Amino acid sequence: MNNETDYELLAKQAEVLLSDEPDPLANTANFVALINEYVSNINWVGVYVLRGNELVLGPFQGKPACVHIPLGKGVCGTAAQNKKTLRVADVHAFKGHIACDTASNSELVVPLISGERLLGVLDVDSPQHDRFSAADQAGLEALCTVFIRALQASGNKFI
Repeated sequence: MNNETDYELLAKQAEVLLSDEPDPLANTANFVALINEYVSNINWVGVYVLRGNELVLGPFQGKPACVHIPLGKGVCGTAAQNKKTLRVADVHAFKGHIACDTASNSELVVPLISGERLLGVLDVDSPQHDRFSAADQAGLEALCTVFIRALQASGNKFI
């Protein structure tokens, strides 16, 4: 399967899409939709927002998903707690994985951080094992940087 994505072009598209819109909910929804449209071989993409000591489901594309994820639990909660991207080749081998969709086999989670403040995570799932490469990780992290800049420009408000 061809998983190549032009992340440089996608980042430019995200900048244009998000730059003139001050509403963080609208920007989050469009950010997720853009990734869903242009990153191949994924079956779910969404943002979880930090609320207290848990992540709460925000805008997403895909099947209905888990609404609450405690920090430190599953791939999303672990990435959020450690403030580090997690790229998991086989989610079924990840201790404590939370299976919202049994069709998902690999996952990439990028923490959304503004300054030192954790806002939430971007979660991308694939039905393909070992779907996400180092290039995908770098590309999605760069897209998250564009997204965070748009949030900062709107006064650092988040949904």
